Amino acid sequence: MQIHTAQQTADLLPFDTLVGALRTAAREYAEGAITSPERMVVPLGKDGVMLSMPAVAGDIAIHKLVNVQPANVARGLPTIHGQVAAFDSATGRPLFTLDGPVVTGRRTAAVSMLGIETLLPTRPKTFLVIGTGTQAVHHVQAIRALHPTAIVWVRSRSTAKAHEFCALYGGERANLFACPADRLPDAVDVVITVTTSKRPVYDEDALAGRLIVAVGAFTPELVEIGASTIGQSRLFVDDLAGARHEAGDFIQAGVDWDEVSPLVEAFASRPKPDRPIVFKTVGCAAWDLAACRTARNGRG
Repeated sequence: MQIHTAQQTADLLPFDTLVGALRTAAREYAEGAITSPERMVVPLGKDGVMLSMPAVAGDIAIHKLVNVQPANVARGLPTIHGQVAAFDSATGRPLFTLDGPVVTGRRTAAVSMLGIETLLPTRPKTFLVIGTGTQAVHHVQAIRALHPTAIVWVRSRSTAKAHEFCALYGGERANLFACPADRLPDAVDVVITVTTSKRPVYDEDALAGRLIVAVGAFTPELVEIGASTIGQSRLFVDDLAGARHEAGDFIQAGVDWDEVSPLVEAFASRPKPDRPIVFKTVGCAAWDLAACRTARNGRG
């Protein structure tokens, strides 16, 4: 069984192909053709957790095992380590492993891109990414791959940190700009929040035609999008079962879950553009399975 490095994993997961694989997996998951139970969380060390996330389809089975250790920041080590193992469903034979953090980062950004493709009537021209961590990097990479001419603003609680991010990841392109911490750009088609904040980083009046993609809050205690924005918007999630327990933005806003729709329902009938939309993602092992399918096809 071949073990792929972080760079090899990234090379096997081009965003355009990955978005297509996610669209297929979302349909299969909704139809019951992919089994993806809720993740198991086991304490690891003093403050860490081990996350176990399997998923099985007719052609491939996967198991993502990820360790999250917040104390690693002080040690100068990555907070997240892990691997995704892929197996042949018919025989159970091991196929390969991928780097867990890279799979998580790229498939999460690709789910955001799938939501944009599904929920917006036209291609976005301007993005605002709130946050400057690892997920911000993956999302900027995805935007550049799929929307190469779009302008991307980056906002952080520290304007200096936003400038540092843009200097580090701007490269030769002139379409990555730091946004002041105290205001928003004049015109933005898509806002993507990728923080671990415990208080809203975006709570503006909802605007028809502006899509909010909330990524970072993955526990009930975290919240990125304020109740004002959520209360004025139509609500979608990537995984309804997981969102009920993990989508802190929606949980703290006290949403009526009967009014929350899975993204897959918008595949056949795009929502009308006259109402604001918030798309909340929490992740699902079925999305890791889609990544493994993409990697398997890329391996030849």
